Amino acid sequence: MIPGGGQPNMQQLLQQAQKMQQDLANAQEELARTEVDGSAGGGLVKATVTGSGELRALAIDPKAVDPDAASIEETVETLADLIVAAVQAANANAQALQQQKLGPLAQGLGGGIPGLPF
Repeated sequence: MIPGGGQPNMQQLLQQAQKMQQDLANAQEELARTEVDGSAGGGLVKATVTGSGELRALAIDPKAVDPDAASIEETVETLADLIVAAVQAANANAQALQQQKLGPLAQGLGGGIPGLPF
């Protein structure tokens, strides 16, 4: 029993739940539109992902190709490592953005939201 003799207003609870659902959908749409970057090798490789983690662009500075490398295999391996590091950095920035945008909504729902990466 709630002090004051009343039952929780079910209509009010439903409206709050619908608002939270709409806020969550809006935040997810904003994340999908927002782009964040990550880089590696002092900026030689730059990856751009959406706030939801979709890879949108990859830029490789020609200086990333070492003309003095012992072999083409060494150059390719270095480039691959730089690309992976840049994408990982961009994804880490996307996760931070997700925390910023969705974290308060998850707290409003009484904890985490299943399926979200935090």
